[in-house]
Amino acid sequence: MSDRPANGVRTLSYRAALREALIEEMQRDERVFMMGQDAGPFGGVFGVSKGLSDMFGTDRVFDTPISEAFIVGGGVGAALAGARPIVELQYADFALIAMDEIVNKAAKWRYMHGGKQTVPLVIRAPEGVVGGLGPEHSQSLAQYFWHSFGLKVAMPATPADAKGMLKAAIRDDDPVLFLENKSLYNRRGPVPDGDYIVPLGVAATLREGDAVTIVAWSRMATIALEAAGLLNDRGISCEVIDPRGIRPLDLDAILASVKRTGRLVVVHEGPVTGGLAGELVAKVVENCFASLHAAPVRVGGVDTYVPQNLDLEGLLTPPAAAVVDAVETVLGASRIKG
Repeated sequence: MSDRPANGVRTLSYRAALREALIEEMQRDERVFMMGQDAGPFGGVFGVSKGLSDMFGTDRVFDTPISEAFIVGGGVGAALAGARPIVELQYADFALIAMDEIVNKAAKWRYMHGGKQTVPLVIRAPEGVVGGLGPEHSQSLAQYFWHSFGLKVAMPATPADAKGMLKAAIRDDDPVLFLENKSLYNRRGPVPDGDYIVPLGVAATLREGDAVTIVAWSRMATIALEAAGLLNDRGISCEVIDPRGIRPLDLDAILASVKRTGRLVVVHEGPVTGGLAGELVAKVVENCFASLHAAPVRVGGVDTYVPQNLDLEGLLTPPAAAVVDAVETVLGASRIKG
């Protein structure tokens, strides 16, 4: 459902924005097709492809066997043959079953063949902690792909980005791992009409500020904005940047902000250890150490398994209060002693 005002911007859910992107791209290019477990008549486990098999036929939107290696491997083969496949993994956790196809086939094929063959493949994968789905269906695994060179990794946080980035991913000649946070599917927001594209690898400044730079991805971008609002009430101006993914990474936008504010907090949903923040903090320290007034602070999930118990699950990922505490820590610290 949507609300459609005359100015060409509607209010859509994140789920509906993704579905709209799929429809528009399948209408635009007959080479685009989609496959996955229950992706056909059922419409996907989270309903993103609901009704698409009726619209485009079961030769373009169809179910696959329960084999992630086959789903991704078939997508790689179809892409090499000239199609533009979208493959859906029911949960991002299942990407681990297809790592050889993702990391050694999709990501490397163009390089291994001298750039003569492209792999225009999109791998849609719902990720993140929600609903008591447990340790094998709720992980945030983006950090596993930091060094999967040749693979692009997109992580939209808003309905508008969900639509615009998916359309960009489908048109890209490189493989794109498209991570959709499950807790965002019902989030509503403005989405432009028409052929709306958001380029991959271009960060969004969600809020301007001069005291601290907060960098956050996916669902944590909404948490960072909530924290920035609370801090603004206390007279603390935070700049919130959403990189929209990790590859390509818009490092220039992040460095420019840190050079202005002198302080950095990085927020992500996955565990702190080995998480997205560690690599980003290293890049910031290497590139603008002299601009830092205090040591950067990482805010992430607890270093443990994802619990199935809903009460325990609620304690796993950082709330806005944890981001507020981190900002207060960097504001109260100084890199230069004496």
